[in-house]
Amino acid sequence: MKPIAFISILATALVLAGCKREQRVFDPGPSGSKIANGVAVNEVHAGGPLTVPDHGAYDQSAYAVGEGKRLFSAFNCVGCHNHGGGGIGPALMDAEWIYGSHPEQIYSSIVQGRPDGMPSFAGKIPDYQVWELVAYVRSLSGQLPADVAPGRSDEIQVKKAEQAKKEEHPPDETPQPMEKEKP
Repeated sequence: MKPIAFISILATALVLAGCKREQRVFDPGPSGSKIANGVAVNEVHAGGPLTVPDHGAYDQSAYAVGEGKRLFSAFNCVGCHNHGGGGIGPALMDAEWIYGSHPEQIYSSIVQGRPDGMPSFAGKIPDYQVWELVAYVRSLSGQLPADVAPGRSDEIQVKKAEQAKKEEHPPDETPQPMEKEKP
């Protein structure tokens, strides 16, 4: 084998081995898809600290944040929180959070609900979907790395996508000589 071909194959193998691909969990299995049970996730707990699942996998996954965005609309969170800008429910895009912005606190708000409006989703949503919602809610206020942002929503566009526009041609910009009118 020629040395140049060997070096190029070796370089390609090293580049491919160095790439880190995001792991997507499409089916979390029986332990991950258990229904969220409404156990309090606060700082103080009777009987010792409460073990909370590792939410970091969701905070670092653009796929999980995108799924959280989809679920945010599917569970009609937008009806109260208005795509994060606030409405009936509080805004999720600012720095003022009533019940805290830590993942465990947001999880607790979703599962337990909150007085005066936030319903409890205990027993209605699988645990992994709650964590996807938590990751998306945190992304609304910029608490996640920029490379973990969800995709753009097509229904929120203010103008048509470039490829969806009707084909247009600009007028010819070269001046045309004026024809004289004949009497």
